[in-house]
Amino acid sequence: MIRYSLSLLLLVLAALVVQQFIPTLTGLYNSRLLLVTLIFLCGSVTVGPPVMLMMAYLCGFLWDAQNALTGHVGDPSIYAKPVEMMHFGYSIVLYGVIGYLMQGIQPLFRQGKWQFSTFLVGISIFVYQLSEYLLINFIRGGFYFNRATFLQIWFTSVLTMLFSPLVFWLLFKLADACGYRILFDGLKKERKVERKRLHP
Repeated sequence: MIRYSLSLLLLVLAALVVQQFIPTLTGLYNSRLLLVTLIFLCGSVTVGPPVMLMMAYLCGFLWDAQNALTGHVGDPSIYAKPVEMMHFGYSIVLYGVIGYLMQGIQPLFRQGKWQFSTFLVGISIFVYQLSEYLLINFIRGGFYFNRATFLQIWFTSVLTMLFSPLVFWLLFKLADACGYRILFDGLKKERKVERKRLHP
């Protein structure tokens, strides 16, 4: 468990570096792949709440630190103008909220029904971006939500969701290498086989 958790944290750090080189898709309303959020969401459904909250803190802290250093608050692909009034650390709360969304479907995921988690990744990213946008609008003291902004959030959510099966596959391989069991079904099958051997 400890090895897998540390591997997830290292994966988040690697995703943060790779995120800098992922371009925006100008043809799709400047949408892009949110790799850090994707790794966090897929990892959240494979671990318990304490590790998920630790990942939420790490992702939110690094995301806010990066945006503060670049002069942007909020996702720079969505918010062209910096908002100085936003407080450092808001992303930690948002990551915690979407992390608990993924935790809610964890029993289904651990039964091997990872497809539901794939759809929830898209929903969680949509909720994250929409919440961030509404929060910034609230601080600005006005509300402006046009079609282009909605489509940007929508395409970013769908694009990131499409890569979630690949990340889940990577996490399964990582869990096997660390000796961590993600799925419960395999454990149940092993117990049934052992019972049959003991009670033929």
